[in-house]
Amino acid sequence: MAHPFRFGVELKGPLPGLTWPQTARRLEDLGFSNLVMPDHFDEQLAVGPGLAAAAAATTTLRFSAFVYGNDYRHPVMVAKEVATLDVLSGGRMDLGLGAGWKRVDYDEAGMQYDPPGVRVDRMVESLHIIRALFEDGPVTFEGEHYTIRGLEGLPKPVQSPVPVAIGGGGRRMLTLAGRHADIVGVNANLRSGEIGLDAMNDVLGADRFDTKLEWVREGAGDRFDQLVLNVLIAAWQITGGGQATTEALEATASMFGQPPEVLADVPLLLIGSPAEIADTLRQRRERWGFSYMVLGAANNDIEAFAPVIAELDGE
Repeated sequence: MAHPFRFGVELKGPLPGLTWPQTARRLEDLGFSNLVMPDHFDEQLAVGPGLAAAAAATTTLRFSAFVYGNDYRHPVMVAKEVATLDVLSGGRMDLGLGAGWKRVDYDEAGMQYDPPGVRVDRMVESLHIIRALFEDGPVTFEGEHYTIRGLEGLPKPVQSPVPVAIGGGGRRMLTLAGRHADIVGVNANLRSGEIGLDAMNDVLGADRFDTKLEWVREGAGDRFDQLVLNVLIAAWQITGGGQATTEALEATASMFGQPPEVLADVPLLLIGSPAEIADTLRQRRERWGFSYMVLGAANNDIEAFAPVIAELDGE
């Protein structure tokens, strides 16, 4: 079953020349459905206050951390923050949760950077706790990493359930995402703790995404068709089409030392005219099921992408 296209933007702060509330309203006016924020310790607005302010300025835009780094907060606090944001926004929040991956965050904050398996185990416990706190009644939980004793989660979110978004690049995270999430982000494997050659090599080749989707399917089982499959568009460029697209793709490929035909098939990259990009996204949805694209924070020329959204309106 093909899900309708939806588009989001990942932002750390306001677009150039705009305030943060103006930015949120502009995204809504351009046809974007989601505003998401990363959760790191570098130069960005804090997730909770940022999303609250954006929600107050809009009426239809949906919101999420992209994603909460589990090790940065106790799950009780994540549950309270997300539920509060859902109330303040009138039911427009997704719960984006991750195990934490960015090594520099841990190093600079003086936190222990545990092995991936430990961080993932901790995240899974957090997800169970947060979901339980969204429901009626006190929560008791005894796990390896967290203990909850008769705590009632308050406030309760407007939505029941709150959609859960989990992303990953390796087999375990993508299988877990398929099992537990409503929105599954299919990304590069960030096992190295940074976005470098290891992460780049993990996404070069369409066959790598065939494999990643099989991992999601393993976890999802019969509910696979219900999942909304997401990709973070790390780089994108609007061209005049035709030869201009060919030249732009060749220039980008030369930067990465890859053949243009290899980069053209990477779902994290979009280059072309609005019509060409729309066709590319239709093909990717047909092959992999990707229907929810989030434009990465590195490119602020959001206005230029609006014609792509218009091309795919209603599909």
